[in-house]
Amino acid sequence: MSSNGRSFALLCVAAVVTAGGLGGCKKPKQANGEISRNWVPAKADTVLGVPSAAVSAALQSRLAGGPPAPITADEWKHVGRLYTTFDHSLLWLDDKGARQPRVRALLLAVANADSDALRLDAYPLADLSKALKDIDDSGSHPTAEQLANADVLLSAAFAALGENMLTGQFQPSALNQNWHINPLEERVDSALVLTLREDDLAAGLVRMRPQDPGYDSLRTALVAFREKVSHGGWAANSVPQGKILKRGDAAPQSRLDSLRARLRAEGFLNDSGATGGSASKGRSNRSVYDASLAAAVAQFQAHHGIGVDSMLGKETVDAMNVPSQYRLAEIAANLERYRWMPRSLGSRYVLVNVPEFRLIAYDSAKQSLEMKVIVGQEYEDKATPVFSDSMEYLVFRPYWNVTPDIASKEIFPKMRADPNYLAANNMEVYSDHGRRAVRQLPGPKNSLGLVKFMFPNDFNIYLHDTPNGELFKKDVRAFSHGCIRVENPSALAQWALGWSAERVDSLMHGTTDNKTVKLQSKIPVYIVYFTTYVRDGQLYFGNDLYERDSKLVEQIESAATLSPETVQAQQALRALAKS
Repeated sequence: MSSNGRSFALLCVAAVVTAGGLGGCKKPKQANGEISRNWVPAKADTVLGVPSAAVSAALQSRLAGGPPAPITADEWKHVGRLYTTFDHSLLWLDDKGARQPRVRALLLAVANADSDALRLDAYPLADLSKALKDIDDSGSHPTAEQLANADVLLSAAFAALGENMLTGQFQPSALNQNWHINPLEERVDSALVLTLREDDLAAGLVRMRPQDPGYDSLRTALVAFREKVSHGGWAANSVPQGKILKRGDAAPQSRLDSLRARLRAEGFLNDSGATGGSASKGRSNRSVYDASLAAAVAQFQAHHGIGVDSMLGKETVDAMNVPSQYRLAEIAANLERYRWMPRSLGSRYVLVNVPEFRLIAYDSAKQSLEMKVIVGQEYEDKATPVFSDSMEYLVFRPYWNVTPDIASKEIFPKMRADPNYLAANNMEVYSDHGRRAVRQLPGPKNSLGLVKFMFPNDFNIYLHDTPNGELFKKDVRAFSHGCIRVENPSALAQWALGWSAERVDSLMHGTTDNKTVKLQSKIPVYIVYFTTYVRDGQLYFGNDLYERDSKLVEQIESAATLSPETVQAQQALRALAKS
């Protein structure tokens, strides 16, 4: 998995992440509900009458035989390292066979992995069921090979589930994601060992999934949306295209009835024709695009990354006619994106969600600051990538050093067309190590505004102020060259530096240009791409600006909708867990 080469966050392995998921690592303790790790493999001369030496030899032979389908080579390496760590002892079976809490916890965790939109066909379920049945059918006389095979299959399911939860089931680089955040896959072995050693394995398995509240909210949304899809979604409620409708416009009743049915299907219009749960006053004209329909369409637009104008235009109709199954898969796709993130983001960090056009600053796992942002345009090379690095310093009243690419494509042609272009835009040409370059002088008209927030990275992207504050009034805000403009730079500077508003403003509006101020402690900054998210308890489908959803949705769609085969596999696992 690609990375920008910087250590932007320390990973507290999943097994020690606290309930909030964003605080510091704690040393496991026995008391006060803390994590305890006292489990070790049972030491006995025999297991169900089979000499332990024979079982150990059978384990090594089984591990040398290669992974069961569909376990990957990488997951199989994790399995081998688990057994090496525990001296090739059985990790799941003992004299009680498979009928014990730890085995039940694992089987149920795998069975319930559909709630995380994980593909259950990634686990050796059929072979595992057969192996456990062989142990049962043998009575009290299984062979060393049967014990080894069943134990290894349990470990394979555990390692695959753990790696999927910790780093995701798919590689972003193979799915056109432009994703450069490293979830630190190399720490998976440590996380698996620590989880396996937990006395309460069921709780440890839960902690392997992302602990961010946003992830839990999407899991809840996934279950609720599955229910919609299972009842047909809005397959029967497609909205016909037609002329753009504004409030008060007349339209064919059939088109408006289809619109009403579609809005009801997703909860934006109630049975009375009103929005927000209020009752309608009197009977509306069924052939008029009235106030209740316009208000419901505005709500739909706000929840689907469309500029809110209350009008029924082509973009809105197209969004309404996206199948409910695809929307469900988008939720699943963004659960996967959460799994591509490190388990610990730091105690103090900044997160920018590009499709949401929003920045949130966190302190001690709590939201401290929120503001709108403007992100890169959705064409050519201006799309903002997904990456992370650490904010190190701020520059007040900065120069804008125009990149060579922007200078050659935009500035120099304008200079040739207009000799006064540089003066009119407060720019100058200078020599940058012998190269002819352009920069904009500091001041209120500077494209970077009065402060920029620097987290040095391979993409030359940073946060900054802007003199074009009116752009924040727009709902869809993709205008920049890839850098990110922030709505309230003074507030962000105060938060980052721990300074008063007066002290920040004195530098922003003072006379000292290009003033660098280093942070006392670096602050991780995460630029992410979540196209589906929950805010204030409501589900939103953001703007897929850079069309990164389709390939991921295609891969994960089978995990979003439960096939009969998946349901059958779940039932088999749950039956095994109860036996």
